[in-house]
Amino acid sequence: MLKINSGFEVRNVCGENIVVAMGEHNIDFSHVIALNETSLLIWKMLENGVNGIEDIVDAVMADYDVDEATCKADVQMVLDQLEQYKILASCQK
Repeated sequence: MLKINSGFEVRNVCGENIVVAMGEHNIDFSHVIALNETSLLIWKMLENGVNGIEDIVDAVMADYDVDEATCKADVQMVLDQLEQYKILASCQK
């Protein structure tokens, strides 16, 4: 299961969806991450936890006119960025 680590949330700041680190995560969090509309959809799914990338790809493809290969590559890029900043948790069900 993939989900957002506790200690991170999204806030709307001047019309931009910004990832905010809370508590101890704030100490080492030196990058600003702004989420576009698609990334925000992915974030909202991850807040509740998803079984895998396929669930996210299906949801994005349902909302946007994009082919599966492009969608999967773009979703993976978002997940990789979230993982790089230790925002994404991978855990067992």
